[in-house]
Amino acid sequence: MSSAEIPPPLAPGAGVSQRFRMGRTVLALILREMSSRYGRSPGGYVWAVLEPVGMILIMAIGFSLLVRNPPLGTSFILFFATGFIPFNLYQALSNTIARTMIFSRALLSYPIITWVDAILARFILNSLTGIMVGYLVLMVFVQVSDSPILLNIRPILETMLLAMLLGLGVGTLNCALIGLIPVWDQVWSIFSRPLFLASGIILLYDDMPALARDILWYNPLVHVTGLMRTGFYPTYEATYVSVAFVIGFSLVSLFMGIVLMGRYHREILTN
Repeated sequence: MSSAEIPPPLAPGAGVSQRFRMGRTVLALILREMSSRYGRSPGGYVWAVLEPVGMILIMAIGFSLLVRNPPLGTSFILFFATGFIPFNLYQALSNTIARTMIFSRALLSYPIITWVDAILARFILNSLTGIMVGYLVLMVFVQVSDSPILLNIRPILETMLLAMLLGLGVGTLNCALIGLIPVWDQVWSIFSRPLFLASGIILLYDDMPALARDILWYNPLVHVTGLMRTGFYPTYEATYVSVAFVIGFSLVSLFMGIVLMGRYHREILTN
């Protein structure tokens, strides 16, 4: 065959549909993060379960020494678990997605890998991990509870989906802001620390002072934890919960993050 008949070399990813290419790339990034995150420490995924269990047990034991009964039900462990599990899912997603460009900076220098692939990989992996951990932890605590529990699956599923959407939106926006303004990482870390106390994990929204309720209503995590508890406590009516507000807050954050990443992702990589 003459040199004139030799076809030119194919560009990376040529001949492969865009959807298939993205799926293969995202899967490879997921496997890479699984090996680097859970494959290097003894126990691997076991620690992903033990960490929230330990946190919940410490809170339950500490508050049981201070007060006789939890704000809902009779089990301190179950009360804190229903608030901590969705909060932990949101926090894991928002924190890992926010640092996507830092974690995958070397790989993003390849044209075939985009910032969308990297964010999707972290979102999928941490969502699946958070759902698995939440299911195992909650089911164990339900089984060891002193009294039978009538579960309402619909609000539980809605809560986990809202926590995932909120984590994706806030994480994507912070990913762009951290890349453009590096000091934002420290600013957001300081700003978000009170969220554990201000998200209805320890105290019910209904038991807070009126002024605190007026302010904290605009914290979407208050709605997330309140909705979660309606799935475990049939008599609890969280009338303050607004699913539309959480969805709107999440989508606005996600839209702003996508716009900033789409416009400035090259500048972020070169910073």
